[in-house]
Amino acid sequence: MTSSIRLAVILLAMIALLALASLSTGPTGFDPAIWQAAMGRTDPAARIILTELRLPRTLAALLVGFALGLSGAALQGLTRNPLAEPGVLGVSACATLGATLMLYFGIAAASPLGVAGGAIAGALLATAVLAAFAHRLTGVATLILVGVGLSSFAGALMALLLNFAPNPFSLSDLVNWSLGSVANRSLHDLAYALPPVLLGTLVILRARSALTLLSIGDLAALAHGLDYRRTRLLIIVGTGLAVGAAVALAGAVGFVGIVAPHLVRPWVRHDPGRALIPAAMLGAAMLLVADLMVRLLPTGTELRLGVVAALVGAPLFMLIAWRRGVSAHD
Repeated sequence: MTSSIRLAVILLAMIALLALASLSTGPTGFDPAIWQAAMGRTDPAARIILTELRLPRTLAALLVGFALGLSGAALQGLTRNPLAEPGVLGVSACATLGATLMLYFGIAAASPLGVAGGAIAGALLATAVLAAFAHRLTGVATLILVGVGLSSFAGALMALLLNFAPNPFSLSDLVNWSLGSVANRSLHDLAYALPPVLLGTLVILRARSALTLLSIGDLAALAHGLDYRRTRLLIIVGTGLAVGAAVALAGAVGFVGIVAPHLVRPWVRHDPGRALIPAAMLGAAMLLVADLMVRLLPTGTELRLGVVAALVGAPLFMLIAWRRGVSAHD
């Protein structure tokens, strides 16, 4: 059995166990007895809790983690930089800004598609800007700088919206959205987010072999017939679709796109093309773990998913940056 197959089996088993644990965990902790009540048809409330509360929450965590892990692996393969992730190119920030605008102007309350439409529109706008630069630029570093500029601009507009929030309740809604969560999501919310994530996944996978070629160096890849600009365009568009839908569903959740690809890379012999799906699967598992921590930590109020992801992911991010700096000086 090859290392890739072993990794896939391990990740599938991990996801299955974590999903079962997620479905069995409520605000009061681990509660496996709910399965008996739901399956025995003796407690209609237990069935509703499982199918309308915990199942959508579990599926949302899986979908968002999958999108972020896949996008992070694609961007790291494109830039050949283990510190790259969806937030670096400003897609996450612009998607969050789009969703926040829908909340600020009350459009989200008027239409169930308001937040989703705003987030996806923001991500696609960032994608369009990046795609325009991708056709004109030859260096990935310059493209990253454009993404940093987009992220900073979106962050400034977010701060402006928070500053001019009309009342404390609106301010609370805006802040809560920016912290990220998969709680209280419905199957309808998942239905809106799933098509863009699937489409983005298919677009990214079309660049899989090109990412493998890039790992041997730009000149060697070009000598093998790599269309560099087309590859960048596919990664940017696919990332925009997947991350936009993920932000629409869960709000801002960081660091999954950095950590998941880094952890799977040794299992696929540092091949960025082969790392795409394993990184997506590990991202899904990581977000399930973070959401379980949100429910199990003994806090007075439930922590936000983005907060827990940052508390766990930020130290790992610094460790990766430290190891990269040490290896660069060796």
